Amino acid sequence: MSSSFRAFQGVILLAGFIFLYAPIVILAAMSFNASRLVSVWGGFSTQWYEALFDNEQLMQSAWISLLDATISSCLATILGLLAAVGLARFGAFRSRLLFFGAIHAPLVLPEVVLGLALLSCFVALGVGRGFTTLVIGHVTFTMCFTTVALLAAIRECDPTLEEAAMDLGAPPLNAFLLVALPQIAPALASAFLLAFTLALDDLVIASFATGPGATTLPMRIYSQVRLGVSPQINAISTLLLGMVAVAMGGGALLMRLAGRRRR
Repeated sequence: MSSSFRAFQGVILLAGFIFLYAPIVILAAMSFNASRLVSVWGGFSTQWYEALFDNEQLMQSAWISLLDATISSCLATILGLLAAVGLARFGAFRSRLLFFGAIHAPLVLPEVVLGLALLSCFVALGVGRGFTTLVIGHVTFTMCFTTVALLAAIRECDPTLEEAAMDLGAPPLNAFLLVALPQIAPALASAFLLAFTLALDDLVIASFATGPGATTLPMRIYSQVRLGVSPQINAISTLLLGMVAVAMGGGALLMRLAGRRRR
């Protein structure tokens, strides 16, 4: 491989990284801008972070989003695990094809269609929209992603290990919890983080599923951006980026440690 070709590959790789991450770097840099105008650099300052914690609306929306993402991702991971076990271990039961299609439908449905379907369901059942319906909507949306991730992991597990545990007297549930579950722990962490990120980032489904008392952070940011970008929005976006980066780094570290222990 010639040096010129390697240089060309390096330039292409650098251009790709700039295209993907330059907007994020600019957003984070502008959160420390002393100027009120987000497009004009006025010097380094942390005043917008200080003002952010005094903004009750943004902080309340951030808390609602984090709480919703945590609860919905936990539920979606548990339900996704149960669905994956049913698809991988229960064989060809009668309604398997229908169950498989229902689980994977949100993957191919546009979010606006799913959101409208959820809204119609809540209205038909007479359920008042709020935080509970927001969690239900995000569980419905993210469960398909957790199921796909966990189904692939369960299919890679060796069933003979569970059979050996049952031969030694362990009940089927204990055999699964003590033998199979540790093997798919990295996939569980990945599924949880994926569901958490999707729920935290979602705007479309939240707009249909939530009510006046449970405005999420993406909804709050979208409503304020239409009136002009505030430096406080850059600040809270940078904090969320940092939090997600730490969570993903921690998840990757745990998966690496789990992989070393299995060796």
